[in-house]
Amino acid sequence: MKTLADKVILITGATDGLGKQAAVRFASRGATLLLHGRNESKGKETLAELKQASGNDKVEYFNANLASLDEVRAMAGSVLSKHTRLHLLINNAGLGGGPKGSSKRELSRDGIELRFQVNYLSHFLLTYSLLPIIKSAAPSKIINVSSIGQHELDFSDIMLERNYESFRAYRQSKLAQVMFTIDLASELRGTGVVVNALHPATLMNTNMVYEFFGSTMSSVEEGVDALEYVATSEEAANVTGEYFDQKRRSKANPQAYDAEARGKLREMSFRLVGMANGSAD
Repeated sequence: MKTLADKVILITGATDGLGKQAAVRFASRGATLLLHGRNESKGKETLAELKQASGNDKVEYFNANLASLDEVRAMAGSVLSKHTRLHLLINNAGLGGGPKGSSKRELSRDGIELRFQVNYLSHFLLTYSLLPIIKSAAPSKIINVSSIGQHELDFSDIMLERNYESFRAYRQSKLAQVMFTIDLASELRGTGVVVNALHPATLMNTNMVYEFFGSTMSSVEEGVDALEYVATSEEAANVTGEYFDQKRRSKANPQAYDAEARGKLREMSFRLVGMANGSAD
């Protein structure tokens, strides 16, 4: 993506942190930006800020709480009604570990473990819902913003009904994103769509990090640099099915490379979102 002036980019979680700063960066390069958030008033404020900061009026806002699969479906429908091509989907929105030491298990509106749904499953649904316009825009990209913090999935207790701990829930959801990345990249080979997962930077100065860790190690700007590299650099243009640690190809938790485990996750995910298994066309 040498030029972004004719590109359409959707970023989830674009009203704060990495998503917001990435939106400013890409809008400044002339792209059409589709911003997602869950608070409509905050979304409208972000929209105005972004237009002013970038000088780009090609910005739209879509509201959806990822704790509701129905809202994800409605958002996807709204995007599809307005756009026929999507060149870059950045699945960035997420919940962190919450307050440190938190042990209260939380559920989504759909009765699913909250972090598993918000960080992974709702993006799984959104991605498959938008695949027609992603494929029609090829060459195009999907980037799942994951984390170096990953925890193996226990399929006998995927909803963590036993021994719940919020940071484990977060780490499990982040590995699920990587597993989804590898499977989807394989499924889409030959279509012109590439799919990668990214750990943008360690403990960036975001509200999510401050809430759990109380301190930071890197900046959001470093994370945006890594995201921009994976999204637009010539070096990463044809790389697919990989996990990046910033700008370097790296290795995720070993379970990510277990085809049987990925198959279990895929089958369960299609069932949970009410889609036919393998319906990517």
